[in-house]
Amino acid sequence: MNKIKALMLAAILGALANILAFPPIAIPLSVGSFESSIHFSQVPIFICGALAGPFYGMIAGTIGGLFMATYLPGIPFIFIGLAILGLANGFFTKKLRPGLSGIMAWCVQAPYVVVTDYIWFTMFLNRTTTATWIILSTIMIKLTIEAVISAVLADILVNYIKKAGFVSKR
Repeated sequence: MNKIKALMLAAILGALANILAFPPIAIPLSVGSFESSIHFSQVPIFICGALAGPFYGMIAGTIGGLFMATYLPGIPFIFIGLAILGLANGFFTKKLRPGLSGIMAWCVQAPYVVVTDYIWFTMFLNRTTTATWIILSTIMIKLTIEAVISAVLADILVNYIKKAGFVSKR
């Protein structure tokens, strides 16, 4: 895949990741006072990393986190975490199937999420350490479920995209 096509793919899939984070597409989730939603914005990021490589996966992740960082209540630096996700997925896909690569990429992104969310909740939202760990536990469970489902979906879709001949096999 040439650089122009890869950049276009990253831009389109990054935009799709933003769309998949919108509420009616995202499924609302309430656990006690924790309000969030289940969404699958990781799917296009995983697809881009698998088809175009780490750099373009990182671009798709960055673009894919812009809506969540600016418009949804939450953490303004989420786009960096999604960039890490796309980058790691692209690296792992060189040796592993896209589904396993997505799960491994989540394992790389997870420490970033824990550290930044902990700082966000304790320093910026003035939550207690105990409350922060309760919220963070819920977030990590939710994100792990999303990542596993998204990785499986991306694996299936990458296979069909390659079989259809939309992109050359790497």
